[in-house]
Amino acid sequence: MIDVKQFSALQKKSKSSFASQRQMMKKVMKGQTVLCSICQQPLYLSTPEDEGTSGIRCKKGCTDIHLDFV
Repeated sequence: MIDVKQFSALQKKSKSSFASQRQMMKKVMKGQTVLCSICQQPLYLSTPEDEGTSGIRCKKGCTDIHLDFV
C-alpha cells in the first residue's frame, strides 16, 4: 500500500518527467538540435509521410516517442 507522501512524490516526479519530455519535443519540432540522453545522437522528427510512423527518435532507437498527428 502506498502512503500519501509516496504518492505525492510519485505524482511530482511524473509531472516533472512529462514537462521535460514536452520541452524536448517542442525543441525538436522547432528544428533545434537535441541529443539522445543515452547514445548522444541527434533526435529527429518523423511524420507519417516520412516512414509511416510518426514520432521523435534517434537513429539507434534508444529514444522512440510515438506521436499521433491529426
